[in-house]
Amino acid sequence: MDKWECPCGYVYDPAEGDEDNGVAPGTKWEDVPEDWVCPLCGAEKEAFFKAD
Repeated sequence: MDKWECPCGYVYDPAEGDEDNGVAPGTKWEDVPEDWVCPLCGAEKEAFFKAD
């Protein structure tokens, strides 16, 4: 599964999810809620780009 990066440097890894913010491990990027934000800087999901 693709990883997604925030401009602040945080990388969303679907294998890890973001359990502290309600996103279970194994959650694909397209299944992350639209109102989820970066846990480090608060950027909206639309600010993320596909990590290399």
